[in-house]
Amino acid sequence: MPEPPQEPRSGPTPRPGPITRYRVDLPRAGILPTGERGHFEATEYAQTRTGLRGSLLNYKDRIIGSSMSSRRLSEERLSKKVALAIFSSDALSSTAYATQEILLILVLAGTGALGYSLPVAIAITLLLGIVVVSYRQTIRAYPGGGGAYIVAHENLGVVPGLLAASALLIDYVLTVAVSIAASVEAIYSAVPGAHDYAVPIALGLVALIMLGNLRGIRESGTIFAIPTYGFVAVLSATIAVGIVKVLTGDSPNIFSVGEPTGEVHAEKALTLFLVLRAFSAGCTALTGVEAISNGVSAFKPPEARNAATTMTAMALILGSLFLGTTLLARHFGIVYQHGDNETVMSQIGAEVFGRNAVYYTLQAFTAGILFLAANTSYNGFPLLGAILARDGYLPRIFHQRGNRLVFSYGILALTAFAALLLVAFNASTTRLIPLYALGVFLSFTLAQSGMVRRWLTLKEPGWQRAAVINAVGGVATGLVFVIILVTKFREGGWMVVVTLPVIAIAAWLIGRFYRGLDRSLRVPPEAQLDLKPQGISGIPVIVPVEAINLATVMAIGAACERSREVVAVHVLVDPDERSTVEERWQKQFPSVPLVVIDSPFRTVAEPIAVYVNDRLHQPPHEVTVMVPTMEVRRWYQRPLVNQSVKRLIKLLGTRRHVTVVEAPFSGGGRPRGSRVRRQS
Repeated sequence: MPEPPQEPRSGPTPRPGPITRYRVDLPRAGILPTGERGHFEATEYAQTRTGLRGSLLNYKDRIIGSSMSSRRLSEERLSKKVALAIFSSDALSSTAYATQEILLILVLAGTGALGYSLPVAIAITLLLGIVVVSYRQTIRAYPGGGGAYIVAHENLGVVPGLLAASALLIDYVLTVAVSIAASVEAIYSAVPGAHDYAVPIALGLVALIMLGNLRGIRESGTIFAIPTYGFVAVLSATIAVGIVKVLTGDSPNIFSVGEPTGEVHAEKALTLFLVLRAFSAGCTALTGVEAISNGVSAFKPPEARNAATTMTAMALILGSLFLGTTLLARHFGIVYQHGDNETVMSQIGAEVFGRNAVYYTLQAFTAGILFLAANTSYNGFPLLGAILARDGYLPRIFHQRGNRLVFSYGILALTAFAALLLVAFNASTTRLIPLYALGVFLSFTLAQSGMVRRWLTLKEPGWQRAAVINAVGGVATGLVFVIILVTKFREGGWMVVVTLPVIAIAAWLIGRFYRGLDRSLRVPPEAQLDLKPQGISGIPVIVPVEAINLATVMAIGAACERSREVVAVHVLVDPDERSTVEERWQKQFPSVPLVVIDSPFRTVAEPIAVYVNDRLHQPPHEVTVMVPTMEVRRWYQRPLVNQSVKRLIKLLGTRRHVTVVEAPFSGGGRPRGSRVRRQS
């Protein structure tokens, strides 16, 4: 746990012109010189730990873990076996409830309709094959990872891209809610007394997986391999033993429909619409199959080939388990109706093995893989949120990594939305399913349509065959999307239909705000701004610089009019993004020195505060900090700007002999008068 920072030894005052950098070298020092003039680097000790806030930070470190350097961000590449366990847990886990949802709809027409469960499952498996073959083309075209948002945004435009992103965000939230609810159902199927505590158990599981992700638990091959391969092995054994038991029994016809295990009263006629409802409910089996195409870059070389092979293996395993589960449920006459507390998977296990150790092993692995399936969303949702924030469609805080190198704000947002759904729908898989899969198939359709556009535009080798494959996939998933929309609309699908455009419009409005802000702040790279410090004050002025824009220019100009000594300070936080400030500075501000602070622990305000404190040890032992700020016209735009600046102003407000001056700049392009916030 970091102790209060010790001050680094002060170096000479930066002279006009050169760029200097700090780096971390000694423990317990806030910032230290790197050896290159004007370059420094911040340590974890740059963050002060005093008072109530310090106590809260120490407590957070005990729960989440201490801050990690960005240098530890690199990950090992995954083999096909490990990647199959990591990326397929969501898709494979859907076999735990997909057959159940088919039976839930068909049973409305009485026991005679249960025989249609196998044809419906076969149709869904064929659709799975079409989707997987289509996504293999996406893997080939996007070896760095091609999620639906990236493919649609790049090939179809902003609006389709945002619709795909909105569909994916909704899908990620529903994946957590459905997986956790199904995991809880697996628990109380084996332990009936737990049914009354379904919601608290579900919320506890969500909190547990949130905490694990906030701590930065990596997708370890061992952690994922045990429940994933264990579930595949135990369910495969269940299907094999069940088939052998049937073939050696009194009724060896495995394709016959068994006598129903429960009393059934037909509520509806068997119509094409009812069969389509069952088909749309069973299409939840396809959720998560796109995860491999999103994570191609995580594979060992050759990445695209290994990812495509892994996706094929996943499809074969998923299709076999899904068909086998449906076949046994159909032959055993298993019935599942609204209000039942025992899942179809539990009934199959009890029918094959009885309620013995093997049965409880099946239930344990089912609950385990469903729990891990939720973790797939905890990787996808924060990453997609960070990409959207990088592109300017979400507040930029979603692109900031937390203590443990994860996108903490995305994790917290996903947890909040999933918990809200679990409470609102009483942690019931059956009540959540009507909302599920609609967004999945919309993103499938947009991604495949984007791929067709890409092939027709670029005409890369083999583009004709690839375009046909993606076109077939797009048409198939588009038809399924329409079927799901029509059959599930009144059951709850309307909520997704309403929410999806709301999210897309909100993202578009945020993007419009940031684009307008960038236009009003733009300073051409070729512009030479020969601003020279020529004020009458001898007190040095430090100007924090996030980027070279009009707000920075106005703040530097005001500082030069105020003092004879002006120093700009730029903090490098994100190792994934290359800053242009340093390379542009000497050309555009040759008379103003720039101090560059590398911040591998991703703090901005604290390293600047430590640098300011360091300057206080030099004559005249007083410093003015002129902070460029943005003024916006609407109250709801305030969370989109000035987040790091607010922390800096608050932090420096407690320092003696430091004058903090805000240099407000209007988003409309009009500078405002400076405001002195504090002077000691």
